[in-house]
Amino acid sequence: MKRRHVLLLAAASLSACIRDSSDSIAQVAPSPAIAPDTMRIAVISDLNSQYGSTDYEPEVDRAISLITQWRPNLVLCGGDMVAGQKTSLTTAEIRAMWESFDRHVANPLRQAGLPFGFTLGNHDASSAIANGRYTFERDRTEARNYWNAHDPGLRFVDRASFPFYYTFEQNGIFFLVWDASSAQIPPEQLAWVDRSLASPAAQAAKLRIAIGHLPLYAVAVGRDAPGEFLNSAESLRSLLERHNVHTYISGHNHAYYPGHVGRLELLYCGLLGSGARALLNGNLPPRKTLTTIDVRLETAETIYTTIDPLTQETIDQRTLPRLIRSSTGVVLRRDIRPEDLTAAERSL
Repeated sequence: MKRRHVLLLAAASLSACIRDSSDSIAQVAPSPAIAPDTMRIAVISDLNSQYGSTDYEPEVDRAISLITQWRPNLVLCGGDMVAGQKTSLTTAEIRAMWESFDRHVANPLRQAGLPFGFTLGNHDASSAIANGRYTFERDRTEARNYWNAHDPGLRFVDRASFPFYYTFEQNGIFFLVWDASSAQIPPEQLAWVDRSLASPAAQAAKLRIAIGHLPLYAVAVGRDAPGEFLNSAESLRSLLERHNVHTYISGHNHAYYPGHVGRLELLYCGLLGSGARALLNGNLPPRKTLTTIDVRLETAETIYTTIDPLTQETIDQRTLPRLIRSSTGVVLRRDIRPEDLTAAERSL
């Protein structure tokens, strides 16, 4: 209780800096035309099925079809593109998964000429270490081999450690991808994050967005335990806020939630694959989602449109919980400011 109260007080002290209600979630499907001075990003995540599977759920194929019709400026993926993280999987089986991913996802996007930015998830290339070695070294090797052989169409700023962590620029926005495929980001990588976000390229950008698979805070049932979110979340949030990062996009929770903590917006992008989860708060059923973000570059306003990819029904932000309570903090819905909270909500 005390930690949550402290987080809410900290958020309140920064409320003047939180974006106002002009940052919104649209109530209709995205317009085919992208407005002038606007960048459109399609966001997908957690595409995989059971361990070793080379099959994808119908929502994955439908989402890719919609995205190629919408023709956004960029496609982002929050990780878990394949179904690894099982030591019994052979090299041939891992390669077969990446080949299937290429057929279902990457190649259609390449053929449409759509740049594809991504972060690796724990089922793609877990960075978990035991006895000084990567537990899933084979997964990491095959992920590296696949991505070094397939051009994602990005304008890289720093690709020295691609595909694990890297930076790129698109339409005046600076994107930083860190390796959040396990709960611990090593100090040397965090030093790189600090340097990258402080660089002239990052600071000259109209907006900065960070992407990683594991979130800073949990929002879903079954994901609120150590190892399911990044260690030292407050320190990581402070690092991103210090460099004026607008949004941190993550996967892994298998539940959609547009939130913020302090000045940092948090997009939990849900999933398209198997295993949708319920949010920690409320009684909404689990569902699969596809999100587009329209970024108005002159004002840094971000407009979300989130749909069920099969029915194309729009998810109304107002149906989502006003806040999510987890074991490590409180995430406010992105349109809720600390001063909007009721007395009962503040006491949580």
